Amino acid sequence: MKKSDFFYDLPQELIAQTPIEPRNYSRMMCVDRTTGEITHDYFYNLCKYLKKGDLLVLNDSRVLPARLYGEKMDNKTFIEFLLLEQKGDKIWEIICRPAKKCKVGVKFSFGNGRLIAEVLEVKDDGNRIVKFQCDGNFFTALEDVGQMPLPPYITEKLQDKERYQTVYSKELGSSAAPTAGLHFTNEQLLSLKDMGVNIAYVTLHVGLGTFRPVKEDDILDHKMHSEHYHLPQSTADLINETKKNGGRVIAVGTTSCRTLESVATFNDGKIKEADGYTDIFIYPSYKFKVLDGLITNFHLPESTLIMLVSAFMGYENTMNAYKVAVQERYRFFSFGDCMFIANNQ
Repeated sequence: MKKSDFFYDLPQELIAQTPIEPRNYSRMMCVDRTTGEITHDYFYNLCKYLKKGDLLVLNDSRVLPARLYGEKMDNKTFIEFLLLEQKGDKIWEIICRPAKKCKVGVKFSFGNGRLIAEVLEVKDDGNRIVKFQCDGNFFTALEDVGQMPLPPYITEKLQDKERYQTVYSKELGSSAAPTAGLHFTNEQLLSLKDMGVNIAYVTLHVGLGTFRPVKEDDILDHKMHSEHYHLPQSTADLINETKKNGGRVIAVGTTSCRTLESVATFNDGKIKEADGYTDIFIYPSYKFKVLDGLITNFHLPESTLIMLVSAFMGYENTMNAYKVAVQERYRFFSFGDCMFIANNQ
């Protein structure tokens, strides 16, 4: 398939700039995975589409305040860092701007010296490896100095950092939020548990590579960025028990989906405790090994994420759902509305 097959026309005003309040008042398009039939609802009614014995799998990764604004120490010129991945104790791979200022050995100051960074290496792809110095805990300093790395299509200032975190976020490490989970409130999760829906967690630290544009016309030529994941034994047990009892395994977000399918792919279809890196690329013709349902936001045209959705519910169903979403004025992308896709709705 070609990249252009996944293009759709999106009016600029449908890109959500701010999160909706309360969290679970976002709209929810419900799509039957087999027939493509569409109904319109709100996320607070998710319970209507779930059954006792179903399992929701959530990504508990927490977004780092990974965007740093500072200055070059010798001449005070402006610099911007975006943290990508931790490589060691206070050692990080980063993107910097303007890149020409980030030469090996150059030092930068952030937050009036709260954090000091020295460039150790310039990688072939232009990313830098830097080592930070600070008094006390690095992540405490980062929390004080850093800003949330909102996607470039969001131009409004975020008033509350926690609105770019899920209510269940725990494991620090993501450069972007697993946005399908932003719709949940703690109260809604408790009520779902009370009705017999099980909740399990995986961790996949979302890297910016997930959102890297597909440049190649033939999608098979696209190479995914590798991201770290962990699937604990308790989650493996719940998945296997759900499957055994005829319940549905429903991934909350493409990151949870990619974690589950990676573990199954690496273990001959079996789900067990696992920890590692994945660069799995899911596109139409992929045969799902674990998923029975998916909760996901509306994704960018020609992105790997809309390709994943197309693999799960069929290309025609997906492109039609996006056409309807535009017609019905759904809100798109990170702070937007969502889809619930499953069989037997």
